[in-house]
Amino acid sequence: MPQLVLKVDVDTYRGTRIGMPRLVELLRRYAADATFLFSLGPDHTGRAIKRAFRPGFMQKVSRTSVLSHYGLRTLMYGTLLPGPDIGRRCADLLCGVRDAGFETGIHCWDHICWQDGVRGEGPAWTEREMVLAADRYAALFKAAATVHGAAGWQMNLHALRLIRDLRFTHASDCRGWRPFIPVWNGEEVNVPQLPTTLPTLDELIGVDGLDETNVHEHLLSLTREAPATGHVFTLHAELEGMKLLPVLEKLLLGWQQQGYTLAALRQLRADLDPVTLPRHEIVWGTVPGRSGELLVQGAEIRREALR
Repeated sequence: MPQLVLKVDVDTYRGTRIGMPRLVELLRRYAADATFLFSLGPDHTGRAIKRAFRPGFMQKVSRTSVLSHYGLRTLMYGTLLPGPDIGRRCADLLCGVRDAGFETGIHCWDHICWQDGVRGEGPAWTEREMVLAADRYAALFKAAATVHGAAGWQMNLHALRLIRDLRFTHASDCRGWRPFIPVWNGEEVNVPQLPTTLPTLDELIGVDGLDETNVHEHLLSLTREAPATGHVFTLHAELEGMKLLPVLEKLLLGWQQQGYTLAALRQLRADLDPVTLPRHEIVWGTVPGRSGELLVQGAEIRREALR
């Protein structure tokens, strides 16, 4: 059976406390596996106000009703209110996801700091953020994380190298269409990337007549034909775990009816041999419905060109 991987980004304190447990309950009801990626440090969501000057950001905010999804209090964390430490306050909830049988891994330390800053930062800053997250994860779970999925699909070369050096076995840090080994400006970083292949709900809602009543039909039309390596769908504890939970339930039912096994990233990784995976450039690009640039899968590179 083809696989459809569910990758859950948990961005905020509110999403961790409220949305994440709801997702766990729904997924277990449908016998669906998933990978949960945690923000492990302070919630500074309010500092995202700086994005108001980014092209397309305010249009996305108006389409997706940020206030209704995130709540006023969350939108003040890091500005008018101190940002709560998610890993410290929600340790039992985070470990409970692992205890429920789901794959867990690292999203980031400080979501806003990473998403808005990593592209322009150097090795020292990048290492600090990643080691903080890795150490917190190890302290909570008594084991090292094996999977990483970058906040906002934002990375730099130093971060990709650290994915390797910190011994992650797989990562989902970019957008694309099939698993690959990333190559950055000619440098191969030999950790498989399992990119998000499908658009997210917040990229679709409010565009071309799509809303909460019919967006699932559009997504299901995109998955009628299963690619050889399946699909990876990214959802968010703050969206599908709350207001959009009924939409997710329709998707789970639809994907199962289409014959998919609803899986975690670890299942997709288990079927791959890094030696034989194609090598692709990893580059900056845009995705419809999302503001700014993010990392995307680029052209395939012939192996002899890397020698």
